[in-house]
Amino acid sequence: TLLVTILSRSHADRNVYPSAGVLFVHVLEREYFKGEFPPYPKSGDASNDPITFNTNLMGYPDRPGWLRYIQRTPHSDGVLYGSPTAEHVGKPTVIEITAYNRRTFETARHNLVINIMATEEFPLPYQAEFYIKNMNVEEMLASEVLGDFLGAVKNVWQPERLNAINITSALDRGGRVPLPINNLKEGVYVMVGADVPFSSCLREVESPHNQLRCSQEMEPVISCDKKFRAQFHIDWCKISLVDITKVIPVYINRPDPGTGILPEFGEYDPPSESLKSRDYFADFLVTLAIPSAVALVLFFILGYTMCCRREGVEKRNMQTPDIQLVHHSSIQKSTKELRSMSKNREISWPLSTLPVFNPVSGEVVPPIHPDNYETTSMPLMQTQTVQSGPWDEFVKCKN
Repeated sequence: TLLVTILSRSHADRNVYPSAGVLFVHVLEREYFKGEFPPYPKSGDASNDPITFNTNLMGYPDRPGWLRYIQRTPHSDGVLYGSPTAEHVGKPTVIEITAYNRRTFETARHNLVINIMATEEFPLPYQAEFYIKNMNVEEMLASEVLGDFLGAVKNVWQPERLNAINITSALDRGGRVPLPINNLKEGVYVMVGADVPFSSCLREVESPHNQLRCSQEMEPVISCDKKFRAQFHIDWCKISLVDITKVIPVYINRPDPGTGILPEFGEYDPPSESLKSRDYFADFLVTLAIPSAVALVLFFILGYTMCCRREGVEKRNMQTPDIQLVHHSSIQKSTKELRSMSKNREISWPLSTLPVFNPVSGEVVPPIHPDNYETTSMPLMQTQTVQSGPWDEFVKCKN
């Protein structure tokens, strides 16, 4: 058959049997879970109930690592999808599905039992991963869309056996959320496997010419692109072709566990309550007492240097020559005298020291106190003017 991918409907305590290495898809339909909730009071509005789902492994808060879940809006169906590996074969996986009615806040819970089966040819030796730019992951998980894509790949590859191995959203690979314009999509990676070598059309992406175009961010020339272009826009620069028969396995040697690591299997044995209490006195001395003692000693040394080792003014004067003290004293006294004289100055300068212009005569009268006025020639005591009397006139005539 062309499509080996397992699709199933949601039912209570449903058993499904996916195959290891093959894409598993399980649809959680809102229509089925609506019957678990009371009907809406208004007729015809029951289909508008917003319902969301929570899925987890029984006894754990999350799902297994290989199983993913997506639901775009509360008014769309949820989808569980993933690719189980061979190590999960024979181990039933019970998934708890909890449906939440966002209108009435009621819940309904069902179990999904996943029984992973082994396949004859696992894994398929030739695997190719395509990046489809015009699809979202929930659109690609639809059975008819995935079937059309596998049909186009089979027409190009011509294998005897072709399976969808895994589907991954571009957002999980570091892609960005597209802008809400021009109906842009997030993009999705689809990995398929086949039992025959890659066709010449798929090998065209490895040619030097196409590699050069990809390095220049140009679209490569692929002869079979027209078989996909009608429905799927593939980025051929991001295609990955892997031949697992030529891949050298890498074995990682784990180091032997030391004495502080518990064995892989066994119960935890905590220490007994009879342990001796730890003495923290030594830790106290090292942490607080010793730094405090060092700080105290430094404080005393600094205090003694600042307070007890000061020379003082008297000792300084005794060590200073007498002539230097006399000079200093005379300068200090002169400074004080000048300051006192400046405070008692009675002569007031005019408001303006600029020449005065007479607009009638045109003469320029010099200021009373010009800028080159010398205060040193001014007598300390002003001469008083005394009116002349008869005796003064007599003295002048006699002389």
